Amino acid sequence: MSGGEVAGILVAVFWAILVSFLAVVLVRLAQVLRATTKLVADVSEQAVPLLGEASATVRSAQTQLNRVDAIASDVQEVTSNASALSSTVASTFGGPLVKVASFGYAVRRAMGRKDPQAPESRRTVIVGRTLPSARRAGRRNRGGKA
Repeated sequence: MSGGEVAGILVAVFWAILVSFLAVVLVRLAQVLRATTKLVADVSEQAVPLLGEASATVRSAQTQLNRVDAIASDVQEVTSNASALSSTVASTFGGPLVKVASFGYAVRRAMGRKDPQAPESRRTVIVGRTLPSARRAGRRNRGGKA
């Protein structure tokens, strides 16, 4: 055997190894493509019903939101009516009630004074005894001295 024949045999062996390696890679790639195709088909089969259910859920939520919107507008109308009623009642009864209360206070003050010329003497109860106003003021000043 000559050197060219040995080189040809080596090239043929390497070529056979390369072709077999490429064949294995192509077989594996075909398996991956089949598995991917099956996975996509399964996902499609499951996704279509899920999308239908999601669409129905969104429609139901929209219906409920429309109902809540109607309820909120009714509550707003009731609130404005209650506010108007409250202001009407306050303006109708508020002024006269203040006048009656002030009249009652004036009557109590007038009936409480015996002599309009005499100043009212005030006494304060401190720890079970009463002190005249002047002494109470003096006690307050004692605590303030340094």
